[in-house]
Amino acid sequence: MSIEQAYNSWAVQYDTNENKTRDLDKESTIETLSRYEFNDVIELGCGTGKNTAWLLKTAKQIIGLDFSQEMLNLAKDKFSDDRVRFEKADLTKNWSIKNDWADLITCSLTLEHIRDLGHIFRQANQKLKKNGFFFISELHPFKQYSGSKAKYETNGKTKELEVYTHHISEYINEAEKSHFKLIEIREWFDNKSEIEIPRLISFVFKK
Repeated sequence: MSIEQAYNSWAVQYDTNENKTRDLDKESTIETLSRYEFNDVIELGCGTGKNTAWLLKTAKQIIGLDFSQEMLNLAKDKFSDDRVRFEKADLTKNWSIKNDWADLITCSLTLEHIRDLGHIFRQANQKLKKNGFFFISELHPFKQYSGSKAKYETNGKTKELEVYTHHISEYINEAEKSHFKLIEIREWFDNKSEIEIPRLISFVFKK
């Protein structure tokens, strides 16, 4: 099953099933981006719009891109706001957004499904204005090393999705190649004690 087909199948229960990764990603997004100012936003892997509502509290315009039409259909049903539009897109190809448009790009729980990080950083650099920010929140590679990957339950069975493991050094190296500066990096844990493997890792890069 392709990634697109898997997320189309997952869409109907994505917002309602138990999902620690989804919930922690929302927390990491809000806590991190609350410290930044932004107007024009590109959401990579926007899904059902789980982070869009919060971004709209600040943003003047949002373009949400995702490869799953069913996820996008749910997102469109949630929002009747002229400031946001959702588009089906293959992020591994060139993005149909004008260059130097955004002052913030967010990418949540998406890059584990994309082999070539370099392409993502190159496109992000083109679409961001000077001094724009690129926020990434992804499953921590340590979690992947332990065997964790994107999955969902359907008809009493567990469906695991095809994923790629990106090491921390890969994120940083590919960002540098595309002339980004690392502003912050943070690991996110299920428990505040922080004694287990972190679930998520987040980065903020600046153009």
